[in-house]
Amino acid sequence: MANTAKWNTGDIPDQTGRRVVVTGANSGLGIATVDALARAGAHVVLAVRDVRRGEAAAAGVRGARGGVEVRRLDLADLASVREFAEGWEGGLDVLVNNAGVMNVPEGATRDGFETQFGTNHLGHFALTNLLLPHLTDRVVTVASGMHKYPGNRIRFENLNLKGEYHPIRAYAQSKLANLLFTLELQRRLTAAGSPVRALAAHPGYAATNLQSHDGSAVRRALMAVGNRFVAQDSRAGALPSLFAATMDLPGAAYVGPDGFAENRGHPTLVGRTAAASDPVSAARLWTESERLTGTAFAGPGRL
Repeated sequence: MANTAKWNTGDIPDQTGRRVVVTGANSGLGIATVDALARAGAHVVLAVRDVRRGEAAAAGVRGARGGVEVRRLDLADLASVREFAEGWEGGLDVLVNNAGVMNVPEGATRDGFETQFGTNHLGHFALTNLLLPHLTDRVVTVASGMHKYPGNRIRFENLNLKGEYHPIRAYAQSKLANLLFTLELQRRLTAAGSPVRALAAHPGYAATNLQSHDGSAVRRALMAVGNRFVAQDSRAGALPSLFAATMDLPGAAYVGPDGFAENRGHPTLVGRTAAASDPVSAARLWTESERLTGTAFAGPGRL
């Protein structure tokens, strides 16, 4: 494995001939991920809710040896997820589940799920299951250090947090769900004898437009200061995702920055909480997610 102490985009192996989907790719970590992979030779699809913004972002990618294209995907609408998957033809090497919302006011997706759980977890859960028959290499899901939020757990008795909603608690639950999803997906892939791997990554503290959508004006102000003086930029924040997407790592690996409190630095393998490592919770979440989304594990490579 590469020397993670100095690993950077220049260490990405040649991606010529590979096809990659990156969700939420019109800004922040997403477009930084697209840019690096396209420069390395991959053909990258920007899966975005707003096609116009996606095309503007794609136009800013310079030196893309593998090419980029834009396709519409709204993770808060399962019909849109199905439409995207049904329109996919041929193989897919890497799916990067990058899109997300953070600390937004209480709301619901088009299908009635709490916005953060529905977008960050259920949308990606459905997309992954629907694309699995095409996948040949790996799924990378972007989680967060916020999965370590004190007392964080999956509230199976109230997944939509009705009557107990708090923006940070909801975000933390969705990021814990990302890690449990990765754990159970890898278990199923291994049981099926598949070479496809499920991995997770987190960016540390990266300055992106996520912070500007926080439902609290006080938190927005504090994070604006943090973005300016503490955070690393989106290109550095994308390094763990890129490392997970391109390097030879074991299934269920979790990648994050190597610096203090995993806030910044170069990518390395990092740990997760006991709650994020619980196979019983992972299996239960999978069953609930199948029921809620109407999608199921079909196994990769079954076109």
